[in-house]
Amino acid sequence: MIALLVALTFLVAVLMDHLINRQPLILAESVQDHTSPRPRLVPSVIAGFAVPDNLRYHPGHTWAVSESPDRVRVGIDDFAAKVAGDVVKIEIPERGQWIRQGQKIISLKRDGRELDLVSPIEGTIVDINEAALKDPRIARNDPYGEGWLIAVNAPDAKTNFRNLLGGSIARKWMDDAAARLRSFAPMPAGAMAQDGGMAADSLINTLPKEEWEKVEKELFLI
Repeated sequence: MIALLVALTFLVAVLMDHLINRQPLILAESVQDHTSPRPRLVPSVIAGFAVPDNLRYHPGHTWAVSESPDRVRVGIDDFAAKVAGDVVKIEIPERGQWIRQGQKIISLKRDGRELDLVSPIEGTIVDINEAALKDPRIARNDPYGEGWLIAVNAPDAKTNFRNLLGGSIARKWMDDAAARLRSFAPMPAGAMAQDGGMAADSLINTLPKEEWEKVEKELFLI
């Protein structure tokens, strides 16, 4: 009985304090609003290039993300998309072909130039983004979303992912890649954003042809 009276006295005191101070009454902190939308992942922007944290990157500027334990989606990163610019054709292997990690599998073609890119994963190609092949602008404008290129059945995906870059290491790598790109040829004003903005498109247009092979070798590992 005494315990009950103490509990009632405490409850009355809480209610009186609420009425006097007009403060919201919180009876249980564990009650949450589950109707609020989940926060969306916002890509980091490093030296003008988007680097989403949920992906893993090959140093040759392709990315991979697991869709299931054995299925991996693959595409080009924002750096490759902007360097290549107005690509008119994308060439990739056919479904059913086995590809190796580090093997040249993607070719971006434009204005007599070609940018080759390597696979970030090993396995069998099981799906191809036909829409991006028909309209390369999709891969250029949305390389991490609708512009993905292939899906791979990768039985050793866990091991392959250990060889890829992520998190702060990926951000540092992208910053270094942007600095190395600037070292090949002076960029026009605004071409490489230094203030966190997006880099300009078609950076390949600013590079002399004699420098292009060096760029492919040093930045895209071809």
